[in-house]
Amino acid sequence: MTQPSDKALVPFVSVDNMMRLVHHIGVEQIITQIAAQIESDFKRWESFDKTPRIPAHSPHGVIELMPTSDGEAYGFKYVNGHPKNTSEGLQTVTAFGLLADVYTGYPTLLTEMTLLTALRTAATSALVGSYLAPKAAKTMAMIGNGAQSEFQCLAFRAMCDIDTVRLYDTDPNATRKCAANLKNSGLTVVQCTTAEDAIEGAHIITTCTADKKNATILTDNMIGPGIHINAIGGDCPGKTELHKDILLRSDIFVEYPEQTRIEGEIQALPADHTVTEIWQVMTGQAKGRQDDRQVTLFDSVGFAIEDFSALRYIKSAIEGTDFYEPLDMLTDPDDPRDLYGMLMRAG
Repeated sequence: MTQPSDKALVPFVSVDNMMRLVHHIGVEQIITQIAAQIESDFKRWESFDKTPRIPAHSPHGVIELMPTSDGEAYGFKYVNGHPKNTSEGLQTVTAFGLLADVYTGYPTLLTEMTLLTALRTAATSALVGSYLAPKAAKTMAMIGNGAQSEFQCLAFRAMCDIDTVRLYDTDPNATRKCAANLKNSGLTVVQCTTAEDAIEGAHIITTCTADKKNATILTDNMIGPGIHINAIGGDCPGKTELHKDILLRSDIFVEYPEQTRIEGEIQALPADHTVTEIWQVMTGQAKGRQDDRQVTLFDSVGFAIEDFSALRYIKSAIEGTDFYEPLDMLTDPDDPRDLYGMLMRAG
């Protein structure tokens, strides 16, 4: 049987190989490197095609496609969000992604993105935190101690120099799990029994809860001056984490307003409420944190350019390594017009 040529083989990064790659580079190092790629791509924001993600909602959860292109490469991520999965022993979020060459249309990378999404979300959070969080901040409250919590804590340690995390989840087992996983991280870990306890002394608050509902994880009286809120749990219509009054006295920063107004915390505000796009802060076109008493809010819902950056990073990181396998997923007939002949010869 004719063997496929190299041009028909697509690098595939399995879950096993993604874990091997992360261990080879180091968790904090790979987060920092993905953040650098995201920052680089955000600084050329205007070169990308941009569209809100394409959702298919059901009573059970949501399945979404997140596409973008810079004219040279095209990327998309398939991702689901099913909060009920945890009770069935399944992941709330799973994902895979693809990168392709715009010139030929041929895929150049296929990879798992469940782990990679956690890494890129943490990278984005800490990258934005490096622009918006108080420079003297050393303590972060991590409210919601599920699958992404450890990545968030390590990202802020690596990129924003926090040394203490205060953990809270409505499920004490989740808090114990997170604390155990961070035991040897170099962070001081404090397990808390209420959200109010968790935010004590914290100048950065990350909220990352999974319930698909309008929740009030933080109320207005809990937020003092000088706080940076990293709200990453709201990611679909009807799902929020913050009381509206917090939004009204915060300077709000978003990825892509057209998507965030549908899915983020600001879905609770009028459509003309002023927000700042974070790429504008990174390019110097807009101001970030301006004083020590300012309350800043990163209303993050995740955007396709972040996934594009992560895919580009992985494609580069695996070159010359064995952290992938060549996948025979493209037909390669000797005569491009003779697809049927190739099929018959294989028989």
